[in-house]
Amino acid sequence: FSRVATKTVPFDPVDLTAVVRDVLKDLELRVQQSGGRVEVGPLPFVRGDASQLRQVFQNLIGNALKFARAGVPPVVRVTAVPFHQLPPDADPTPPDGTGWRIAVADNGIGFEQGYAERIFELFQRLHARAQYEGTGLGLAIVRKIILRYGATIAARGTPNEGAAFLIDWPLRALPPT
Repeated sequence: FSRVATKTVPFDPVDLTAVVRDVLKDLELRVQQSGGRVEVGPLPFVRGDASQLRQVFQNLIGNALKFARAGVPPVVRVTAVPFHQLPPDADPTPPDGTGWRIAVADNGIGFEQGYAERIFELFQRLHARAQYEGTGLGLAIVRKIILRYGATIAARGTPNEGAAFLIDWPLRALPPT
């Protein structure tokens, strides 16, 4: 967690479609074993560190597969929509200007919306270790990486219906380092 900001490399253009494609190669066996599928729409190029962005999608897609409902094959959708194409009542409200809302959404176990901020805290888990493996670090790392780029991440969930992680990525200058 502490190395997210200390092991920095210059920000370069990163093809998020290629990043997600690589992540799916790593998760191929898990997808097959679950009987599920991951659908990926066109994704933008952004400026960043490809290895850190890979970690973001590895954690988000991996969690979507892990937190599947019993007896229901997981379906994970990775999409991107320009801010100006979001509906006026989009939740959360996107920032002003141009940018992308990148979503990783699933049909899994979901969560009570009241826990949406807690799940991004270090070592926070909503389920017992015996139920689901993990350390409780993944989403904290994801948020730290996303914030490093001047973007934001929010979680939306409904129990027994699924969860969505929404990254708002403004196309403006990165914050000073």
